[in-house]
Amino acid sequence: MAVHDHPHRRRGFRLPPLHRAGTAPAPAESTTAAATGTRAYVFAGLRLLTGFVFLWAFLDKAFGFGYATPSGKGWIEGGSPTRGFLGGVAVGPMESTFHDWAGAAWADWLFMLGLLGIGIALIAGIGLWLAAIGGSAMMALMWVAEWPPAQHLSDGAPSMSTNPFVDYHLIYAVVLVALAAAGAGATWGLGRAWARLPFVGRNRWLL
Repeated sequence: MAVHDHPHRRRGFRLPPLHRAGTAPAPAESTTAAATGTRAYVFAGLRLLTGFVFLWAFLDKAFGFGYATPSGKGWIEGGSPTRGFLGGVAVGPMESTFHDWAGAAWADWLFMLGLLGIGIALIAGIGLWLAAIGGSAMMALMWVAEWPPAQHLSDGAPSMSTNPFVDYHLIYAVVLVALAAAGAGATWGLGRAWARLPFVGRNRWLL
């Protein structure tokens, strides 16, 4: 026998649901979303700081702000951004090669354009894979120039190396690759707009 509610029967008082059915996020999903958002901001901050390292290196060597480059010896004043570092290499299998490169116009231009390009790419959040490739190549050459495996320089003096393999050049290279792999330009950067450009869409290596 069917049972029907009486049209005048009072309904019991019910509290309204806090969320509509199907709209409340599960605790695990909320935690994952929060972690993803935090990770994006961490990578964005790391990207900006790393970009400033490269951009500042370019500016200091170009204008001689008195930090790594003495005042009056900037690139625009006739100084060479590679002569001091490459000319001072005193260890490693490419010691004589670096001496030949030191102060060469092509080496100065490549080095400075590399610093500028990598710095701008990281600050803006665009072309991060190009920055990672170019920056890693630059860091690899600088690693070879300092040659951490050596305990002594070519003249027999202590090299003062603190680790036979890992130094800050390798750390920077790994950071550059990690930033590109994480798509770190999408947060606090122009990465999303850059990715929507037609020529970037056709050439994904430009991301």
